[in-house]
Amino acid sequence: MKEEQVILVSPQDEVLGTMPKMEAHEKAVLHRAFSVFILNDKGELMLQQRAAEKYHSPLLWTNTCCSHQRLGESNIEAGKRRLQEEMGFTTPLQELFSFIYKAPFDNGLTEHELDHVLLGSYTGTPEINPEEVAAWKWMALAEVDRDLAEHPESYTAWFRIVFRRFYEHVQSQS
Repeated sequence: MKEEQVILVSPQDEVLGTMPKMEAHEKAVLHRAFSVFILNDKGELMLQQRAAEKYHSPLLWTNTCCSHQRLGESNIEAGKRRLQEEMGFTTPLQELFSFIYKAPFDNGLTEHELDHVLLGSYTGTPEINPEEVAAWKWMALAEVDRDLAEHPESYTAWFRIVFRRFYEHVQSQS
């Protein structure tokens, strides 16, 4: 199987080319990514626990899903594709904002991403892909915020960064 390519971008999100995903994470090169946040009708966030077999951050909790866009794929198309692949459902998504972050991992890899944050609504039960996801749960946003402060080691490095931005955005809209 051919290794997945990521889209290298400038800080203004202009496409500069592609690179194999592992190489981009080894070299900490800025690339395009997305993070999907799904809320239910109570305003709770669907979290996923990454599968034990993941090459980084196994069994850590994170947002509903996240990944990398493919060349020629919109942020929304990519979010819907990955939501279906990981969580087994699709729902309309909207883009909230984007920002750049850098998060090093214990294994020597680094996420350096221009992350597009996407929001959707869903109240059903996901059909998780066990190769991607070990477990899932709903949590109130304030509870996630508290748990992140008390147990940051239980969450992925990028979720600790992106949740803060997401939570501030949601609070500013209410």
